[in-house]
Amino acid sequence: MTHNDVLRRLRFTLNINNEAIIELCEKGGRTVSEQVLDQYLKREDDEDYVECSAKDCEAFLDGVILWKRGPRDGDAPKKKLKFDNNMILRKLRIAFELRDTDMLKVLDLADMPISKSELSAFFRNEKHRNYMEVQSQLLRRFMVGLDKYLRQ
Repeated sequence: MTHNDVLRRLRFTLNINNEAIIELCEKGGRTVSEQVLDQYLKREDDEDYVECSAKDCEAFLDGVILWKRGPRDGDAPKKKLKFDNNMILRKLRIAFELRDTDMLKVLDLADMPISKSELSAFFRNEKHRNYMEVQSQLLRRFMVGLDKYLRQ
């Protein structure tokens, strides 16, 4: 799943406009111009399409966390170097304050039921023997289910 897909799907799910995305990116520590955002939101087959950078997507998700939950008490967490599907799933979990049961329900709504142990494997340390990478299909389905879950 591309970072552009994450932006487009969350824009729809949260029912926000481009100005709100720009504000959320600024809250997350990055400045994105309206012109660049328009290019991020275009489809891949459009000639003006530009691939969204991991830093811009991460800043957007950090902004969503700040918007939904407020600033963190204490020191800011250290940034992880690897921004992948596991990190996107983790940030969505934090932003929407989802517990394991909520996440399983979201995946059920998207017709992708998994077990609790499979879910916990996505949030383990990469070096843990039971760590699993989040595949793009699962993240895509999770975002579809999240939309249904939030609109109930």
